[in-house]
Amino acid sequence: MKVDVLVAEIGSTTTVVNAFNLKEAKFLGQGQGPTTVLDGDVTIGLNMAIEELKKNLGVNTLEYDDFLATSSAAGGLRMTVHGLVFDMTARAAREAALGAGAIIKMVTAGKLRRSDLNKIKEINPNIILVAGGLDFGERDTALYNAEEIAKLKLNVPVIYAGNIENHEDVKLIFEEYGQKLYIVDNVYPRVDELNVEPTRKIIQAAFEEHITGAPGMKKVRQMVNGPIIPTPGAVMESAILLSNEIGDLMVIDVGGATTDVHSVTEGSDEIQRIMISPEPVGKRTVEGDLGVYVNLPHIVERIGLDNVKKVFDDAEELIQNRKPIPQTAREIEFVEYMTQEAVLTAVRRHAGAIRYLYGPTGKKTIAEGKDLTNVKWIVGTGGALTRLPNRIDIMKKIPKDNTGGMFLYPKDGGDVLVDNFYIMASLGVLSKKYPEAALSILKQSLGI
Repeated sequence: MKVDVLVAEIGSTTTVVNAFNLKEAKFLGQGQGPTTVLDGDVTIGLNMAIEELKKNLGVNTLEYDDFLATSSAAGGLRMTVHGLVFDMTARAAREAALGAGAIIKMVTAGKLRRSDLNKIKEINPNIILVAGGLDFGERDTALYNAEEIAKLKLNVPVIYAGNIENHEDVKLIFEEYGQKLYIVDNVYPRVDELNVEPTRKIIQAAFEEHITGAPGMKKVRQMVNGPIIPTPGAVMESAILLSNEIGDLMVIDVGGATTDVHSVTEGSDEIQRIMISPEPVGKRTVEGDLGVYVNLPHIVERIGLDNVKKVFDDAEELIQNRKPIPQTAREIEFVEYMTQEAVLTAVRRHAGAIRYLYGPTGKKTIAEGKDLTNVKWIVGTGGALTRLPNRIDIMKKIPKDNTGGMFLYPKDGGDVLVDNFYIMASLGVLSKKYPEAALSILKQSLGI
């Protein structure tokens, strides 16, 4: 059998391979296998997933034109971010890194101290992002940080996204120390202006270079002949692609270890007038304490075990014997309860809010954080929100959670869509090369 494209999602424990026909814009089928990073060869798991795919398609042979991939294997994309002022350049750089699908291990503002440099060495990030200074503004901090990082000789890519005046000096610094450098437009070129897209794209390019050199991933290029991007970044690519077609939206991805929320919206004019600092159009937040398998005990702790036991008198047994995929009706009901808490908490953390300031002239209304008031669609992806029976009801509870109306939630509640084929990440990387087909298949998965 001949297919146009295979897309592998190489996760921390499981590898999934999806097959697509581009001419008919059709999702053909899926196969799974273990991720074999620890075996020193990720292609072992890839081949096992392909074998299951062939079985599911009912064929003995499978040929393809393109093989693309997303990956969160080998620890995902670990980054450290270093700016000048925390609420300005450091925050802008952090938003760019999160939007690209990174796991942010460290954020600093100002000149790096010795303890900071020691921590960077301990983290051993895959990519380091240096920002700082408005264009034609302060120069010294970013230059100092760039030189101190270059001196570490960690042999990992460094991205400079700060004051444009420093380009030549930063280039000379990294040439002197023989370290890899990418230079991109400033993430915060002017006061109250974010410019995260160029940095987001270059992070994904640098990731592709990194991931093929990670332990167990060295043979990945033997099979994959197209882009490889971080899995959360691929979901963001799908979200942006879909928003261009149907309008402002948010995507919620509840996993075993984390819950990610992606939103693509500029917000309302009304809120923008009282916003105290800019937000990116495409924003991702990741909640590392909100997972319904690995981090399920953290959700229980948030709710309180005594409160959980009022609903599930066998809660301790359910927690102790939890599975990656719930099997019994009782287990499914319990995971739905936990998923609801994860969804509502993650959205609450992602959304901005209205605040009141009191001063000599009286009360002033301000807004801070991400404005979701223009969001028309709430999209569920990930294992929990694509497979649990009550997934739609869980997402419909989001607008009702707007306590006191202070959070910047969707005005009209938002219509709920589900990624029924669970392929948003695969379609994100597919969209890098075949955007029209990716959009058509995504709409099929969402039933629109």
